[in-house]
Amino acid sequence: MSMVEALGRIQSIEASLQQLAERPVPASSGSVTPVSSSSFASALNSALGTADASAPVDMSRMLAAAGSTTSATAPAAPVATGGGATGDAVVAAAKKYIGVPYVWGGTNPAVGMDCSGFVQRVFKDLGVDLPRVVSDQMHKGSPVASLAEARAGDLLVSYGGEHISIYLGNGKAIDAPVPGQTIQIRDAWEKYSNLTSIRRIVPSGGD
Repeated sequence: MSMVEALGRIQSIEASLQQLAERPVPASSGSVTPVSSSSFASALNSALGTADASAPVDMSRMLAAAGSTTSATAPAAPVATGGGATGDAVVAAAKKYIGVPYVWGGTNPAVGMDCSGFVQRVFKDLGVDLPRVVSDQMHKGSPVASLAEARAGDLLVSYGGEHISIYLGNGKAIDAPVPGQTIQIRDAWEKYSNLTSIRRIVPSGGD
């Protein structure tokens, strides 16, 4: 049960106790004593460490406490390194998807992928976790100063983060271009247009 569900359950129980407290207790009930909602709230606040145990239950305080506990105990998501993956391995993994159609928002090679979905899939195949969209992918890894220094497996980001491809070396790149086309190898056209950045995610491969 989640914290929100638990708090909802507490509120439901408190309401039920309020109804029971207002109902007369039959003589045959023996030693059974009704519990008032205020007693319940008092005990709950006391358990939470509230100075005034008679104060109303502070649900926002409970949620804030639950949130701080979650953030304090949840481990940071590790960034996978690929366990020895290289630029050459990136190239080999990328070429497996040649011919897959471009589908905007696509991440499934059985249906189609867009440019960033393709890049994410290739690196995932090698055990490297990358974000889903170009605007996040373009900040991963280390920067490469120029296309002349790019190596196989590097990411080429263009148009301010609107497109991304994988450099193959020798002036070639592979990407999911536009609707109506398929993942393909072509000239690294970014060098003729708006090359925004180059990122190296894994150790470089050959030229």
